[in-house]
Amino acid sequence: MSVSVNGVEIAVEPDGSSELVAARELLRQRAVAVGLLAGNANESTAIDAAIEALLEREVATPSPTDDECRRYYEGHPREFQSGDLVHARHILFQVTPQVRIPEIRARAEDTLNQLLREPERFDALARELSNCPSGQQGGNLGQLGRGDTVPEFEKALFKFGASGILRDLIKTRYGFHIVAVDQTIPGRTLPFEAVKTQIAERLRSSVEEKAVRQYVSVLAGQAEILGADLAGTQTPLVQ
Repeated sequence: MSVSVNGVEIAVEPDGSSELVAARELLRQRAVAVGLLAGNANESTAIDAAIEALLEREVATPSPTDDECRRYYEGHPREFQSGDLVHARHILFQVTPQVRIPEIRARAEDTLNQLLREPERFDALARELSNCPSGQQGGNLGQLGRGDTVPEFEKALFKFGASGILRDLIKTRYGFHIVAVDQTIPGRTLPFEAVKTQIAERLRSSVEEKAVRQYVSVLAGQAEILGADLAGTQTPLVQ
């Protein structure tokens, strides 16, 4: 498969994009026309550098104002929250091919009932019974955030109101867990000043992408292109 731009034919790799290839050739030809690249240059690095210089010179990308950044910040509050955290302990009764699940579950339930009556024994029973290395630290898992554990374990940790020794066993791919949630630290919204640079870069990148699309579209309107439709593409035209 190939595309043709102003009579120049370029092969398209089997997993490549004909629009991306055509856009790159358009920009290469424009860089040659304005003296940023020699007409016989064929080294990819040189072509990429010339295209970058061309876009920097001919595509205006205004920096977002503080007011624009603040409007984005106020309109997308969930994007700028630090994650919820918990401090937790657990005792793992591991399920392996060699064990009978009903027996393991019964043992775990019996231990849970003991701990609900005598929570102060958690440390000792974790050291004695847990199949997790954390057992040697009394089952202490330290500080955990969302995404740090498997989904079924996370769901129990961050369930609303979860506190102290949970009254139900938690079943995961690893086995049965007795879980104690010692502290929950709710996420908080980060201040605007802490994320202003991040927002500005995000907005600038969005504006830059639109400006490049418009620029390539203008070049395409003045060119003869076969095998690619730059006017209708919704994929990034330059990378």
